[in-house]
This record gives sequence, C-alpha cells and structure tokens, in this order.
Amino acid sequence: MATTERTSPVDLVEHEMMLLGRYRQHCEARAEHLGRPMDRSAYLVLSCIGAAGPMSIGQLSDAFGLDPSTLNRQTSAAVRAGLVERIPDPDGGLARKFRITADGERLLEQQRSAIVRDLTRVLAGWSAADVAAFAEHLRRFNAGIERLTGQPWPRPAELAPR
Repeated sequence: MATTERTSPVDLVEHEMMLLGRYRQHCEARAEHLGRPMDRSAYLVLSCIGAAGPMSIGQLSDAFGLDPSTLNRQTSAAVRAGLVERIPDPDGGLARKFRITADGERLLEQQRSAIVRDLTRVLAGWSAADVAAFAEHLRRFNAGIERLTGQPWPRPAELAPR
C-alpha cells in the first residue's frame, strides 16, 4: 500500500528528522565500534553538567524530563566509570551534586572532538554562512522544543544566542 503524498514543509521536516535519527544511530554504532569512551546517556549527562556546572539529581531530572530514578542509574554508572563525582552543593544546599572529573572532562572533549570532526566531513562544501544559518535554525528549533516542554537545556556561554 502506497503512502499518501506529504509535501508540506512540516512533513519535510518530519522526514528529515527521521533520517537524522537514523544517522545518529549510525554514529553511535560507529563510536561503539571505534571504542569511544562513553555511551550516549553519559555523553548527554556530562554535556549538561559541563554547560550548567555541578547539578543535583533533581536538576538533571528537570533538564532531561526524566524520572529521578533514571538519572540515578545514569549518574551511578558515570560515577563508577570515574566520569563524575558526588560533591556537597557548592551553594550550601542540602542535595549533593555531580561534578565532572578530570577524566570525564578529557573523555567528553575527546568524544565531542570526534563528533565535530565527523560533522565537519558531513558539512564539507557548505559555506560558512550556510553552516552558521543551519546552526541558528537548529538552535531556534531546540528552543521551541524547550519552550513547549518547559525543559530548557543549559548552554555554555560561548554557545548562547547573541
């Protein structure tokens, strides 16, 4: 049975996002094959903490929109791997927070650099203006998701909108 023709701009966005999800899975499988140091959940947790600074389970749960028990499992695995450590709240609060370790920072930067190298290859042939415009459209798209879900994602100062 043939699918109905869908050609609205939003239909095209849906299709391209499906393909992007497929590409992400390919990249994760490739990273695993190459022995990259951390899985996707650790990469996301470390990226979030790296952007926001030390965070509690509650803060991570809010940022991810996930149940605290899920974040407990993910942060426990990251602690066991030596990627993050539990510290007292630097602001004097009662909840303990998670901070990236030196090994975690090193591995996060290695993985991020590998992803940027892969993206550079994908974007080869694009003008600098096209890459900048694409990045701005993605930022706006993600900001719309964050607005609808009420779950803003922390961004490092150097990546914040100007």
